[in-house]
Amino acid sequence: MGETILVTNGTLITWADPNKIIEDGAVYIENGVIRQIGPSAELEGQHPDVERLDAGGRLVMPGNICAHTHFYGAFARGMAIPGSPPDAFPQILRKLWWPLDKALRPEDIRISALLCLVDAIRHGTTTLFDHHASPNAIGGSLDVIADAVEEAGVRACLCYEVTDRDGPDKAHAGIAENERFIKAARDRELIAATFGLHASLTLSDETLAACAAAAEALDTGFHIHLAEHEIDEYDSIAKSGLRAAHRLEKFGILGPKTITAHAVHVDAWEMLTLRDTGTWVTHQPRSNMNNGVGTAPVEEMLRGGIKVGMGNDGFSNNMWAEWKAAYLVHKLAHRDPRRSPGTDIAKMAIHNNADLAAVYFPDSPPGRLAPGAAGDLI
Repeated sequence: MGETILVTNGTLITWADPNKIIEDGAVYIENGVIRQIGPSAELEGQHPDVERLDAGGRLVMPGNICAHTHFYGAFARGMAIPGSPPDAFPQILRKLWWPLDKALRPEDIRISALLCLVDAIRHGTTTLFDHHASPNAIGGSLDVIADAVEEAGVRACLCYEVTDRDGPDKAHAGIAENERFIKAARDRELIAATFGLHASLTLSDETLAACAAAAEALDTGFHIHLAEHEIDEYDSIAKSGLRAAHRLEKFGILGPKTITAHAVHVDAWEMLTLRDTGTWVTHQPRSNMNNGVGTAPVEEMLRGGIKVGMGNDGFSNNMWAEWKAAYLVHKLAHRDPRRSPGTDIAKMAIHNNADLAAVYFPDSPPGRLAPGAAGDLI
């Protein structure tokens, strides 16, 4: 981001583990990277000529991270779906999301991204992992989003959702867009890239194999929906005799750079596979409630050592609201007020999200207030 500035007179929330709070603290940022943190008086003496920003005693902390979103979902807010209401998630896909993504053109992609980015900035979210689909505007679509992200001045990891639901030509076009953009993103400071896939239920064996082969030379992982609804499991068993996570493992999709969104309906053996492959899981409680798909077993996953982060699945980029939903929904689902304690929320939304961001932004990782981290402060 290029700026050099000294933020002074702040109450620093470092999000270290354990968290450390520094009263009347200062942060020295050089060329967009945090170089020093410490008492205001000390850093003011060391950097007398640097531009200053007086925080006025307010909280200063790293920007929030959203580990799974869909910018184009901005168009679904308040949208009335024609006909009778969908009775389950598969109908929501067929009646809302798949007609919507087919309607997108480059200008729609740009505007929806900008709207979501304004929302992110207003609510202190400065790093986002977007999952994009626009089957009638595939080539160059990720550049449109990347340009919007750079205009907004935040950072994002982008991908294109490969699927077979629109035919083999568009599946191959999606593969090509991921390949092209993963290479192009290496020269963009605020942009990272991964290889997008929709979900096991809309991917054939041939397409999964083609995606795995294309990604092999790119040093990347994948970003895919997993077991958001039972249909993903039923479809996988019918296709392969394997549950969804095991089918993805068979094709080399899982691993320490791969993000699996939702994992609401994975079983214990799939959890073991997710853990042993080092695969990331993201929790999106507001979306899961809205779609009526269930409550993900994230407490069990965290206890077993699975790396669970938090996203929003295209809901508002107010991640504080996602934190609150995660804190509440598990208590209701299990009828137990002891469930989903604040320590679990912090583990997902703060620490694991920061660890995930470091995978894709290793040179100056966001999410922590420490020397060497990105100067993405709120």
